[in-house]
Amino acid sequence: MSFLEKPSPGRLLLDDTVPLTAVIEASQNLQSHTEYIVRVQRGVSSENSWQVIRRYSDFDVLNSSLMVCGISLPLPPKKLIGNMDREFIAERQRGLQTYLDSITQHPLLSSSMFVKKFLDPNNYSANYTEIALQQVSMFFRSDPKWEVQEPLRDVGWRIRKQYFLIKNKEQPKERYLLSWVDLGPDKFLSDKDLQSAMKLLTSLSTPYLCPLLFSSTSESSALLIRPFNERGSLRDHICKVKPRESYLKKYCNPKKSQGLELQHIKLYGRQILEGLKLLHDGGVFFGHLHASNVIVDDGVCRLMDVENGMLGVPSALRPAFTQLRKINSTESIDVFCFGHLLYEMTYGRPPDSVPIDQYPAVPYTAVVSVLQSILSTEACKSGMPTVSELMQTPLFSDVHLQHSEKLQIKVPSRLKEALKTAKESLEKRLQEEQRVLHQHRRLTRAQSHHGSEEEKKRRKILARKKSRQSAYENEEDVSVRNNNNSGSGASSPPTCPSSPTPPSTTGDVYKIEDIQASRLLIGTR
Repeated sequence: MSFLEKPSPGRLLLDDTVPLTAVIEASQNLQSHTEYIVRVQRGVSSENSWQVIRRYSDFDVLNSSLMVCGISLPLPPKKLIGNMDREFIAERQRGLQTYLDSITQHPLLSSSMFVKKFLDPNNYSANYTEIALQQVSMFFRSDPKWEVQEPLRDVGWRIRKQYFLIKNKEQPKERYLLSWVDLGPDKFLSDKDLQSAMKLLTSLSTPYLCPLLFSSTSESSALLIRPFNERGSLRDHICKVKPRESYLKKYCNPKKSQGLELQHIKLYGRQILEGLKLLHDGGVFFGHLHASNVIVDDGVCRLMDVENGMLGVPSALRPAFTQLRKINSTESIDVFCFGHLLYEMTYGRPPDSVPIDQYPAVPYTAVVSVLQSILSTEACKSGMPTVSELMQTPLFSDVHLQHSEKLQIKVPSRLKEALKTAKESLEKRLQEEQRVLHQHRRLTRAQSHHGSEEEKKRRKILARKKSRQSAYENEEDVSVRNNNNSGSGASSPPTCPSSPTPPSTTGDVYKIEDIQASRLLIGTR
């Protein structure tokens, strides 16, 4: 039985990676201050939106919280005198909108608890640190050999995941990393199958996966213990930062980040691909590969948080690959994430956006070739290579590995079938989200085209042509009726010249004077 006797506030159905956008709709003066009415929207559906009211002082508090990131954010300055003037309020509103755009479009700032709580207080009011402490305390009561040394606050980007440095009283010199995390919206394994899967992961001992020493799951959360790496993650190594610092301070604006040497790119890349292939061959889906989920231990890269896919938490790169409909399977997600990681290992920073067709100068042409096969416009449209195909490229095929024996994960048949079903459900949710985004983009393009000046001019010309065409047809009908009334009985009317051919919408248009001349000609015969 799990030690987590009482589940935390309920299984997480909210996907924290879905972007929030914010537009200041209006402002209102209330005695000595001004309030700004902000319309916030989650994702592309306008139905999933709400209003929050914020004062300038609220923006100022938010900005103070984000200063740790080391980025100069465009918050309008304070003004003590004349701050109720109408023109000043309008100007400040424009400045605050620019500020909101800058933080909601930044991949790290937008995912921070500070920004989420500012824009969506209803969904981000819980104290996750306190909840995690309660769960950890329950665990220590059930297994008193463990002891907390210190909480590691904000070392990771995930809001609903908390970290603690702990030690085993029986081995006081060894330190371990305890993490507590909410289950996510992609958790499709039953509770029983999830426990079996976690038991499988704790039993694994392979060179390319970071060992998981202990796990326990409840209906809504999981607690995990693994070895603590003093040197931090691969991203800490690239950015040359202290592992225990806040992720906003470490990664938003690193001053000393630097790409790796070619020999390390080749070795680390091949080892990471070996880890991915091991998971894929065993039917274990991952989807969470990035530089912070890789550690280097004695020259060997190991994948961390392999359990994330089973726990259903959303991927850090989900906002990027949901835009690309060819990335519709867990395997293609891993390849896409590997492309991101390879770019970061090469240039010392992750790519700003994808697709990428122009790459900064680098002496490693073989690296650029692999990056193009994953991150280029053509690759994102037509499909990416598999993990096995990447391992056969000139960049990785000649890498000598210390562990040359064939590795495999032996998954019980019942669990393998459960993992397959869960994987299909995860892919189905992704594909549905991609379909909605694709429809939204098409609608947005159509609306943009419809409202463009060129399109307005074209519609105006078309309407003018239709009006002239209608006028011509009306005049011709009147002429025909007059001609029929002037005829006699059954006798054939005198032959008249053939009527002019009606103008087409693309050809020259008859002028009104020409129509009147034709009518006069017909009436005199």
